[in-house]
Amino acid sequence: MVVLVFGVGVFNHEPVDYRCPFCLVASGGEDEVTAQDDLVLESVGAFAFVSSRWWPNNKGQVLVAPRAHHENLYDLPAADGYAVHDLVREVAVAIRSTYGCSGVSTRQHNEPDGHQDAWHLHVHVFPRYRGDNLYGTRHLETTATPDERAPYAQKLRRYFADA
Repeated sequence: MVVLVFGVGVFNHEPVDYRCPFCLVASGGEDEVTAQDDLVLESVGAFAFVSSRWWPNNKGQVLVAPRAHHENLYDLPAADGYAVHDLVREVAVAIRSTYGCSGVSTRQHNEPDGHQDAWHLHVHVFPRYRGDNLYGTRHLETTATPDERAPYAQKLRRYFADA
């Protein structure tokens, strides 16, 4: 489907019957892979939560998304982009301060060939460790359980509560 934004054709791939998991969480809902207990930071325009999809050496990654539904970077209004960026920065500082990692990486995907597989814009914030081989590995096949995610979410919420 082609959508015109600011007079430019933008390619979207969201199926007509798509049930957006990000919109569900943003509205206070939960599903089998994301719970409200995973939320670590919220603002008027964006929210951040510990992801259930982990990489072998980078557990506890956080996803930051706009509250409003925008499929990708192409159709993201500036105000929502600023809201996401502000939370990405805050989450990156919190991860660096609480996880014992030696760095942080962020990434964001657009369209299937850009490795996007959820049709709501989001930014990954990864804890990084020397020799972790993040870009040479794939995510784990099974999702992290609520009990596995809880310590990461608690660390981050505690950090933000004390800030």
